[in-house]
Amino acid sequence: VPVLGRVDDLPALVAAHEIGEVLIAVPSASGTTLRRIVQRCAEAGVRHRVLPTLGELVEGRVMYTQMREVQMDDLLPRKPARLDRGRLQSLVADKTVLVTGAAGSIGSELCRHLSAFESERLVLYDRHENGLFALEMELRARFPDVRLEPVLGDVLLEDQLRSVFATHRPDLVFHAAAYKHVPMAERNVLEAARNNIIGTSNVAQAALAHGTKEFVLVSTDKAVRPTSVMGVTKRVAEMVVQGLQNGGCGFVSVRFGNVLGSSGSVVPLFREQIGRGGPVTVTNPNVTRYFMTVAEAAQLILQAAALGNGGDIFILDMGEPVRIVDLARQMIRLSGFEPDEDVEIVFTGLRPGEKLHEQLVAAEEEITATYHDRIKVLRPSVPPLVDTWLPSLQACMERGDVGGTVRLLQTLVPHYQPSAFLLQTLCETEARRSHEEAVDDLRSHKGPVALPIRRPHRGVPA
Repeated sequence: VPVLGRVDDLPALVAAHEIGEVLIAVPSASGTTLRRIVQRCAEAGVRHRVLPTLGELVEGRVMYTQMREVQMDDLLPRKPARLDRGRLQSLVADKTVLVTGAAGSIGSELCRHLSAFESERLVLYDRHENGLFALEMELRARFPDVRLEPVLGDVLLEDQLRSVFATHRPDLVFHAAAYKHVPMAERNVLEAARNNIIGTSNVAQAALAHGTKEFVLVSTDKAVRPTSVMGVTKRVAEMVVQGLQNGGCGFVSVRFGNVLGSSGSVVPLFREQIGRGGPVTVTNPNVTRYFMTVAEAAQLILQAAALGNGGDIFILDMGEPVRIVDLARQMIRLSGFEPDEDVEIVFTGLRPGEKLHEQLVAAEEEITATYHDRIKVLRPSVPPLVDTWLPSLQACMERGDVGGTVRLLQTLVPHYQPSAFLLQTLCETEARRSHEEAVDDLRSHKGPVALPIRRPHRGVPA
């Protein structure tokens, strides 16, 4: 087979040989190499397709005319982080580990790693029955020697949590259960606060009471100078576990950005929209996000447990933030189409609570290095004592006081700036409540109600 040139020669070769389509048949190509080839095809103005592997063709899983699905590593603008597997193995081997939110994107990947590292017993705690069943079946097939204990449960059920902890006595706890969708939390403030804050407190208190050695909270970059209910509740959750130090259990948190391919994230959405022929919806042409793969997220969480001292918050160096519109264009091209020609991109506007740009660390937070060059640790200032404000927050939620809950969250996290949508909703709620109270006062009045009488002007017949 004659070799006409290198990848960077593609534009010239396309023009010289009148090439109509480029077939990318390099199954071992890294994401960086694949993006470079696609970029050269775009410069040459030629269509391209990513062909499936020979194994997929021989086994009949795909036809030669089909492209392989875009892989998550194809979209990552850097090399995936590789963590210390030896240290992780020694952390979890022969231990009893409990994972909340086990059936979710992060929780399930975490369970796969824990099983691979030979945990003695793995307690899968989740309220999603179908997801929990599917995860159990997968893990039993892949890791038959791991003892699995699936538990249908809710982090808001204190009695059940205490019973589960008393029965299994986990050495390690990974708390991944949370409400994570920003626009949904803006519309369901009390539910988000209850699940993300009270739920975290319940699990942490159960761990403290039953001899757990390490507790890791899965947090988010949205906890930094939050503008959303989801972000501020996760920041308060960090404060909850930070306030429980010196009790015999090491409590740490892990912050990271968006996880490529997780449920509800932009990648599955874009893939579905491209499959339908578009349009692909992006909130804003300038919006950026930090990204990592789900495998990186799971490994970082495990690494945090191995590295952590009480009160630490770990973050992963995820490189430069990615423009979402560039990610959309990249996915369209990797799928064999041209953006704005074959598949339209439509801008829909930022949703309630969303930022244009996220940050992993606030200006007042101090970062220090760890032995791993891609993992940093920060030690934020000591938060208020949990028992001084958590009961007040819980009381607000129990009486359905959204405004009181938001005001208390602002007190706890002074940098929190509620979204315009939430402020408008609170104003409308207060106005409606004032009107209803006025009507109730009139209805409960025992005597005759004196109503103003409009008298006609002099000289005008009544």
